[in-house]
Formats: sequence, C-alpha cells, structure tokens
Amino acid sequence: MSLNLLEKTELWVNNITLQQANLTEMAKTVAKVLGLPEDKVMVVDVRPNHITFDVLEKEVQQENIMGKEEELLHALAAIPGVNLTPDTYLHSNGILGLICVKEGNPQELLSKVDKMRNEVVEKVSHRAIVYPTGFELEQGLIQDTNSPYIKKVLEEHGYTVTLGDIIPDDEDVLYETLSDAVSQGFGLIMTSGGVGAEDKDHTVESILRVDETAAAPYIVKYQKGQGRHVKDGVRIGVGRVGLTTLVSLPGPHDEVEMVIPVVVKMLEEGCAKEEIANAMASVLGEKWRTKKIHHGA
Repeated sequence: MSLNLLEKTELWVNNITLQQANLTEMAKTVAKVLGLPEDKVMVVDVRPNHITFDVLEKEVQQENIMGKEEELLHALAAIPGVNLTPDTYLHSNGILGLICVKEGNPQELLSKVDKMRNEVVEKVSHRAIVYPTGFELEQGLIQDTNSPYIKKVLEEHGYTVTLGDIIPDDEDVLYETLSDAVSQGFGLIMTSGGVGAEDKDHTVESILRVDETAAAPYIVKYQKGQGRHVKDGVRIGVGRVGLTTLVSLPGPHDEVEMVIPVVVKMLEEGCAKEEIANAMASVLGEKWRTKKIHHGA
C-alpha cells in the first residue's frame, strides 16, 4: 500500500551522539532500511543529541516503514562513529511516524494510518499564505487593502493565515517565493496583482512554472502589442501541487471582493482547479464586458 507523506518528510533520531560519523553513509542506511533509492534520503540537521533526516520521496510503501524503528536504529548503530543509548528513539510529525508503530492488530494500524492522513490533510489544507505583488506596493505608492481583507475572509472560514512579504514584479522571484511556500506546507497560496497584460505582470506565468498544468483562462483578450499590452490578454491562474492550491487574484480591490467568496466556497466543496479558475474568469469577465459596454467599446 502506497502512502503519501503529505509534505511531512522529516525523521528525527533523538538521544544519539556522533563522533566523526559519515553523514552520507547514515543517509544511505536510512534509505536502504526504508526501501528507498540511496539518493532519496539526506541529512538536514545535526545537533549534539539528535540528527534529522529528510525523505525526498512524496510516497512510500506502507510495508517499508511500518514498525521499522528497531531495524533502523540497529542499522545506524553499525556505522562507525554512531553511538546510541537505551533512550534513543525515532520521531516524525507525519505518516513517517508509522516507523515507530509496534506490532498489533492490522486493522487498528490501518485505521491509525487513515486517521493520521486525515489529520495532516486537514491541517495542511487550512494553512494559507497571502502575498501582495507589485512595485506600487514596494515603493509605498498605494496602500495594500487586499491582504488584510483576504486574511479576514479566510480566517472566517477556518484558515490559519500568514501575510507574506510583498513580491516584486519579477517572474523568477515570484516563482522562487511560490515554490518555497509550497515546500513549507501551505495548503493555500494566494497572490494579488500582476495578472494584467503589461510587461510587469508575471503572476500567472509564475504559477504555470510551479504547476505546468495550472488552469489559466482569459478574463479579457487584447490585440498583442496594442498600447501597453505586451500580452494578448488578462488571465488568472489556479494551480495544484500535492496538497497545495495556488490562486492568482487580480489587483483591484473590488475585483478581489468579487472573486474571494467564489474561491473559498469552491475550495470547501473540493472543486478542481479548472472549475475554480473558470468560475473566477466568468465573474471577472462579466465585469469587463459591462465596462466595455459602458465605455461604448
């Protein structure tokens, strides 16, 4: 049975001391015991009395981790320079915690796995981070009214919300920031701004780099190169990576107010990224169509 680690990939060995130990050999040993390729485990932290390993696979086989604590500790103890004590033990905050399970009723173990998985999914899915974007905010030209509003709405729906720093109008920086937020285990990442057709707008492109299959429908289309429009239209993006949903919201506050209730409702209903993106585009597209009519376009 394959188990998704749900972004909880670290494994601690506590009450252990090292003396000229080979960290690469230790990582390879852990990988071997867990039935993983040698390069899929790495040491990420070493302290005086504990060491932390990180598993670089998203999924592991249940039979390869269930109750492996004693075997793993025995294998580590055989490495020169690794010293265990009677109090040495393993610990993980996620599915990897099954390594420490003792023999018991198989149904009880499976039930425990399901409960653990559901708890992790619930916790991750309701951790959100909100990023404002743009030079206007960076330079203090305008007030960020979007972030506090988005935070308030999400918290009313049970999310724990972190307000991220302002991201500049740079596609590489945007991509790196969003990728880092995914790796930190945020279940919802929202940006505001940067969805336009100008050369400074890169939010949707960044989401497409994080998730190549992200849904990115047009709100309105232009003739490329007309006026300030270096792109052929305005799009929004919704991507998914593992348990994380990425949503690019527009910059104007009235548009954020229009789409946030739609996005939150559809997230609660478990809708696909394509459904969420198309619903957002429909709401915002109607505003743009009305705007054109009023301006005689």
